[in-house]
Amino acid sequence: FVGNSTYLDDHGPPPLKVLPFPSQVIYNRVGKCGSRTVVLLLRILSEKHGFNLVTSDIHNKTRLTQNEQMELIKNISTSEQPYLFTRHVHFLNFSRFGGDQPVYINIIRDPVSRFLSNYFFRRFGDWRGEQNHMIRTPNMRQEERYLDINVCILENYPECSNPKLFYIIPYFCGQHPRCREPGEWALERAKLNVNENFLLVGILEELEDVLLLLERFLPHYFKGVLSIYKNPEHRKLGNMTVTVKKTVPSPEAIQILYQRMRYEYEFYYYVKEQFHLLKRKFGLKSHNSKPSPKPEFFIPSPLETEEPINDEEEDDEKWLEDIYKR
Repeated sequence: FVGNSTYLDDHGPPPLKVLPFPSQVIYNRVGKCGSRTVVLLLRILSEKHGFNLVTSDIHNKTRLTQNEQMELIKNISTSEQPYLFTRHVHFLNFSRFGGDQPVYINIIRDPVSRFLSNYFFRRFGDWRGEQNHMIRTPNMRQEERYLDINVCILENYPECSNPKLFYIIPYFCGQHPRCREPGEWALERAKLNVNENFLLVGILEELEDVLLLLERFLPHYFKGVLSIYKNPEHRKLGNMTVTVKKTVPSPEAIQILYQRMRYEYEFYYYVKEQFHLLKRKFGLKSHNSKPSPKPEFFIPSPLETEEPINDEEEDDEKWLEDIYKR
């Protein structure tokens, strides 16, 4: 009865899958900047919205050889779209290897707070279980594990001095060897990449606003994220990732950290200013009651102002389109 006809004769080829734009997103998460909280949210969101969450089991290799970069870029690029790839890895330049540059997102936090969180997490883990730290640092000697943070800083132990403290900037500078050297070159290259390749770099201290903007910019991935984040059950899970046994260094030790992390702070405040400009553009007000004090060396930028921004000439949707086209 049907003879030699096929379904395609009468109906044509099946419709192509309509992908959201952008359909390739990378969250090259900075360590101890709330990334485990965000990944918990992404696991829920990926099931809810049907995007491909691609995670990595590699947590301690952020710097890659050229061959490793090519291999990772190839693996990411062949993932089923729409995808969101997440891993602790310094910025990868896809276009350098002939690939399409995906949209990047990230979150950073006050550099000293990040350092302290990492210092104590490596030693004592979090509320998920005190044996967790033994798994992460099984070869750490007891005298090292219980090393007083002030001694580490004041006596210039390697863990508490550069280049170990130069940590956030390389995530945005990239894989070039000079990105690991504390200095103006890496700082300026990191700023340039933030402007040209990152859709959003948020501040952990204002996480709810970060999530609000992610929902606005990337609805296919983050729609409804804030209601999930505020859910008591999710909050309970998130609290399990809080580092335990943290202590505050002396004022003298903190001032030394500020000096050693000069470039990290210049980058942090640059990102914070850009984030606040973005928030005001979309009508969000900062909820922080009192701004954190800046290190003595920091010189305020002309961008840092409480004056309203005149953005009547630029439509919000047009602005988003321009960012996506970068």
